[in-house]
Amino acid sequence: MSDAEFSAVYKEAFDDKEYFREFEKTPIASASIGQVHCAYLHDGSKVAVKLRRATIVDQVSVDIKILNFFNNLFRPFFSTYTKNSIDAVISEFAKMILQEVSFVNELHNLKSFSEVYAKSGVRFPKPYEEYCSDSAIVMSYEEGFRFDDKENLLKYDIDFHSIIRKLIHFYTDQMLLEGYFHADPHPGNLLVSKEGELILLDFGMVKRVPNATRVAIIELIKAANEQNYELYISANKRLGTVAYEAPTAELAEFSAKMFAIFSNENLTSESMQQLAFDVLASTKDLPFKLPSDAIYILRVSAIIEGLGTTYIENFNGIKDILPTLQENIPKALGVKTFSELLTQGIKETPFVLQNIQKSFQKIAEDDVEVKLSDDQLHWVAQEIKSYIKPLLGGFVFIAAAFFTLLYDKDLKEWALGLFVIGALQLFFRR
Repeated sequence: MSDAEFSAVYKEAFDDKEYFREFEKTPIASASIGQVHCAYLHDGSKVAVKLRRATIVDQVSVDIKILNFFNNLFRPFFSTYTKNSIDAVISEFAKMILQEVSFVNELHNLKSFSEVYAKSGVRFPKPYEEYCSDSAIVMSYEEGFRFDDKENLLKYDIDFHSIIRKLIHFYTDQMLLEGYFHADPHPGNLLVSKEGELILLDFGMVKRVPNATRVAIIELIKAANEQNYELYISANKRLGTVAYEAPTAELAEFSAKMFAIFSNENLTSESMQQLAFDVLASTKDLPFKLPSDAIYILRVSAIIEGLGTTYIENFNGIKDILPTLQENIPKALGVKTFSELLTQGIKETPFVLQNIQKSFQKIAEDDVEVKLSDDQLHWVAQEIKSYIKPLLGGFVFIAAAFFTLLYDKDLKEWALGLFVIGALQLFFRR
């Protein structure tokens, strides 16, 4: 920022109030949405002050409009699954970026996250709420090295494997057990103190995982470990990354090839990646999708996998997740003890009996309803559309033939041609 821009941003954030004994104008970190400065409160506390850039809200709004414009422009050229994936990405990006530019939202995330994971062994900044606003957030200044700063981690004899294990355990807890996770764990947001403590920064991107999605991911990981293709495909369909109507046999073959690649410990990360891309290229026609719930989960998984490979050759995050997950599967799936189930069953018995009575009554009155998932409904709609479209075309040609005769009987040859085209469309569609 120029001095003029900085003055405008500072005035908007603090309205010229003298909150700080000292404020360093040179930022210690900078990004597209804002930049972070070091400052000291009047009591001598060292703080990090994150200021939002002056015009970023307007710029973000314009960017979203441009993305939607080009998406609508090129949408007709994409397949149904590609359209759905692009729509999900743009929708999720728009929602998240608008939340990110609001520091009131980030303050809420920081407080909530700190409470939920107070016993995680990971350190978070302490917010100074009285100084925060929608365009500024003031936090305790956290000292540490970037997660990818190998030189300093080696210098202070910090155990890489221990740090990676802690990170994997923490994110397993976030994504699969609690269903509430920090969605931007890049190296600049992950610090390691001289004592080897993990410090997490920047809470603009914090996501909740729906329970059904969380359970599907757990089953996905379990199936991958056991190479259970049917469970793996079923979990993918419930997660929404594979269309409901996707052929199970082809997907099982694809899964087997991918499992073989990633379980081969003799492959380097480069050759593993190349083989995976080759297999993916051969399955480009399979109906894969990218639902909004999966976008940040996949992103976080890829970032953590990358952080792991920084320190550990042929790092495999799934293998590290499994022991933690297996210990906590009952908790993750919400499984209760026998006594809890018995108590709950006794409490719910009157309601269960009432529901049974209502069910029999509906069956007797022929009033039974069948509910379909969104994916199933979408597939049914596509099937109906693909069936009706050629029929509609046939009827249009036949109708055009009659209108041609009514308009001019001398055009009976044209009318006959239109009728034949329409009849052929109907016949071959049948």
